[in-house]
Parts: sequence; structure tokens; C-alpha cells
Amino acid sequence: MGQFTLYENQSPDSKESYPYFVDVQNDLLDALNTRLVIPLTASKNMGDTNIGNLCPTVDFDGNQLVLLTHQMTNVPISALKSDVGSLEQLRDEIIAAIDFLVTGI
Repeated sequence: MGQFTLYENQSPDSKESYPYFVDVQNDLLDALNTRLVIPLTASKNMGDTNIGNLCPTVDFDGNQLVLLTHQMTNVPISALKSDVGSLEQLRDEIIAAIDFLVTGI
């Protein structure tokens, strides 16, 4: 497991709305049986909503996706089976979004 690894959502119940999760948990906590993730959704699902600093966007596999930082959650490690890439290049934006969520700054 690696921080900022992008995983395909395997759940048939939520995969359409949230096709991917990005793992944001620090690797020092690998012994835990869950990981803290941010779900991603297609930008078309956001409508006219633009939450800038809170919800960074990324182009992945030809799709414009939005990180839903305000919907961070934990998932069991067993749910993160399909590693499809990395969002390490968005590290600063992801950490800034989490910081903005928690501190408002």
C-alpha cells in the first residue's frame, strides 16, 4: 500500500458514482487494517459546483475526475485490490485540500 496510490472502486453499489479512491494514509500506519481514502467522481457529477481548494481535479485515463476531500472515509485494506496508478504528482494539492477541510486555511 502506498500513499497517493489510486485504486479502482470494486463495490457494485458505489462504483458508478465513485469509480476510484486515492489512499492518503501515511505508510507508517501500514499495520492498521484500514486505509484513509478520498473518493473521486467524474467532474460532470459536480454540476456547476466549484470548490477549488477543497476538491482538486485530475485527468486520469481520459476522464476529468474530482477528489471529494469532504467525503474522506476509511475502507478495509481488502477493498483496495486494483491499483491503477498514482496521484503522487498531486501530493501538494491533496494535502492542501485536507488542510483546508480541517483548518479552513
